[in-house]
Parts: sequence; structure tokens; C-alpha cells
Amino acid sequence: MKLIADLLPVLLFFIVFKLGGAYPDVAAHAATQWFGAAVSGGVVTAAQAPILWATLVAILASIAQVVWQWVRHGRVERMLWISLAIIVVFGGATIWFHDETFIKWKPTVLYWAFALALLIGRLVFGRNLIRGMMQSQIQLPDAIWGRLNVAWMMFFGVMGVLNLFVAYRFPTETWVSFKLFGFLGLTLLFVLAQGLLLSRHMREAQGLADEHR
Repeated sequence: MKLIADLLPVLLFFIVFKLGGAYPDVAAHAATQWFGAAVSGGVVTAAQAPILWATLVAILASIAQVVWQWVRHGRVERMLWISLAIIVVFGGATIWFHDETFIKWKPTVLYWAFALALLIGRLVFGRNLIRGMMQSQIQLPDAIWGRLNVAWMMFFGVMGVLNLFVAYRFPTETWVSFKLFGFLGLTLLFVLAQGLLLSRHMREAQGLADEHR
């Protein structure tokens, strides 16, 4: 259930973009009425409309995520605040300027922000943020926590570069599909590989604990 909630903005972005592409004239006419005043000429083309509507829905879905988490838990995770701020800024720029470049940069900025947070947390504050999030669930040696932190930094960094590669080398339709299915698939593979590695270290730690009983 939480996975679906986390994916909601991306999923709705994909669905609305596809609907806009299926009905380009309707999408363009409605977008001209809603967004046309933001640029000179006041006309949104059929090519521009799907990404504008998808971006608007993604922003609204992200706001709904924050409100829901606040109402349900009385607080909002810091990562969700960061994600909301980035999509409002970059998504808002896409809608205002009718330029899809901004929203295409949003995943990269988000991934790199996460990587930078892990790096600053470790180098400046001496904190392993990955350990802080996961140590209540699993116990690992300090060295493994360090490697895990570096692995997530590298993963976020690579994902940011990969997003730009797809965004600039392939059509927007391909990027939109990759944004949902590609990122989700790569993340699941990374988490699976991480789980296999951690399970081995957890078995080793359990074996050592049994020997000292």
C-alpha cells in the first residue's frame, strides 16, 4: 500500500500524459484556456498539452501525499518535503514557460539531492543516514553500514545521469515510460541485490552471536 502511495505522482503523470496524447486536440484546447496566458500568444499546442497536464496532476498528487501523511501521522518525512519542493519548482516552471525541459530535470535533481544529503550527512555531520533509517529493522557491522551508504549515494548519482541520458537522447514519450517502468525496475533490482548482500551478513552476524552464547 505504501509503495502505491509513493508511486502515485509518477503513476498519475504517466496516465495523464498518455490520455493527453490520445486526445491531443481536447488536451490542447483545455490547456490553452488554463495555461495559455503564461506565454506570449496564449496558445498551447497539441504537442505541449500532454506534458503540461501530466505535470499539473503530478504536482497536485505530491501535495496530496504531504497532506495525507500529515493528517495520518502528524508529521511529514523530510524526503517527501524535498520531493514536493523540487516538483513544485521544476513542474511550475514547465507549466509557466511551456517547456518540458524543467520537468525532465526534476528526477535528476531529486536523485542528486538525495545523494548529496547522504554525502553531507557522512562528511559534515558524521552521520550515516541510511543506518539511521534502517538500523531499527536490521543490525549490521559498522563497515557494512558504511558500504551501504556509499552504494546508495552511487545509485542515486547514476540514476540522475541515466535520467538525463534518456531525456535528451530519446523522445518525450519514451522518457515518460522510462520514468515509471525503468526507474521502478532498476530500483527494485538494486533493492533486491542489496537484500541478498545484507542477508548474507545478517546470517554471519547471527552465527557469531550463536557461538558466544
